[in-house]
Amino acid sequence: MKGVDLNLLIIFDAIMVECSIGGAADRLGMTQPAVSNAVARMRQVWNDPLFVKDGRGISPTARAQSLWSEIRSPLGQLKEAVAPGAFDPATSARRFRVAMSDIMVDLLWPPMRQLVERDAPGIDLHAVPYMPMSASQLLADATADLVIAPLDQFRTSDRREVMLRRDYVCAMRRGHPLSGRPLTLESYLAADHLMVSLSGDPTSFVDETLQRQGLRRRVAMTVNHFAAVPRLLKRTNLIALTVNTLIAEDVLAGHLVVTTPPLALDTAEIAIGWHPRHDRDAGVCWLRHHLVRLAQAQWKRFSPYCTLCPDAVKGAGPDPDDPLAVA
Repeated sequence: MKGVDLNLLIIFDAIMVECSIGGAADRLGMTQPAVSNAVARMRQVWNDPLFVKDGRGISPTARAQSLWSEIRSPLGQLKEAVAPGAFDPATSARRFRVAMSDIMVDLLWPPMRQLVERDAPGIDLHAVPYMPMSASQLLADATADLVIAPLDQFRTSDRREVMLRRDYVCAMRRGHPLSGRPLTLESYLAADHLMVSLSGDPTSFVDETLQRQGLRRRVAMTVNHFAAVPRLLKRTNLIALTVNTLIAEDVLAGHLVVTTPPLALDTAEIAIGWHPRHDRDAGVCWLRHHLVRLAQAQWKRFSPYCTLCPDAVKGAGPDPDDPLAVA
C-alpha cells in the first residue's frame, strides 16, 4: 500500500458502493474511461483483478471485499475531516439509498419527493430491496445509507432511532361478517387469514404464539408484498393481523375495519438505522431528519383512526360499494 494514490482509494470506494463503473463515474463527476483507467492502475498496484464481469454488471473479488472492509471506515473519517458538514441540499447532486418495505415506501416517498422537488432538486432517492433480518448487513456492506426496519432487526453496533411505535390490529373489509363487534379468539381462529410472507413460509410469530397455546389458524392466502393486503381485504372475506400503518389510509377512507386482536402482542417499534461511519455525514443526517419527521407527521394524520382501545372497533358499518355485502 506504500505510495498508493489516495484518489485510487476514493474511486475504488465509489465502485464498491455503486457496483458499477458508470455509477462510480456519475457519483464522482468523472468520465467512464477515466474510472476504467483508474481500475487498471488499481489492478497493477494490488496485483488482483478486483472486479469481474457479472451479467451486465460487475462483482468484486474476495481481495476487493477484504480491502474495502479495511479502508471504508478510515476513508469516511478522512473525508469528514477534510470537508466536515459539506452538504447543501439546494445544490447537492448526491444519491441516497434507503432500504425499507413497501409499506414505508408508500408512507414516506410521496411527501419526501415533494420536499426534494422543493428544496433539493438535484438529489436522487432510491428505495433498496429489504428483507427481514438483513438490516445490519445492508448497512455494513454500504448497500444502503439508511435502513428502516423493526428495531430488533438491528445489531447493537448500529446507530438507531425509533420512528414509529405501531400496534397490531385485525383488519377486514367493511361489512365483513365479523365486523361491527369485538373479535373473539374462537371467531378469529375460524376465519380465513391473509398473511404477508416475503419468504413464502406461511407461518409467522402469530402462528408461533398460537402454537404455544395449542392453537392454530388457517392461513388461506399469502402475498409477498405488503401493498397487496388492503386491496385483497376490501374484495374478500379474508382477515389479516397486521400493523396499523399498512391499512391506515383505507380505514380513514372507510373501506376497512380494524379491531383489537384476541391475542397479546407487543407493539412494533420501527426504527431508522445507519452505520457509525455516517454519524457525521451531513447529507445522511439531513435525510434521516426528514424521514423521521415525515413518518411521524404521516402517522399523526392516521393514528386516530387506527389506534385501538381494548374491545374497540373502528370503521364498522355497511359499505354501499361492497360487492360482497348481503342486501
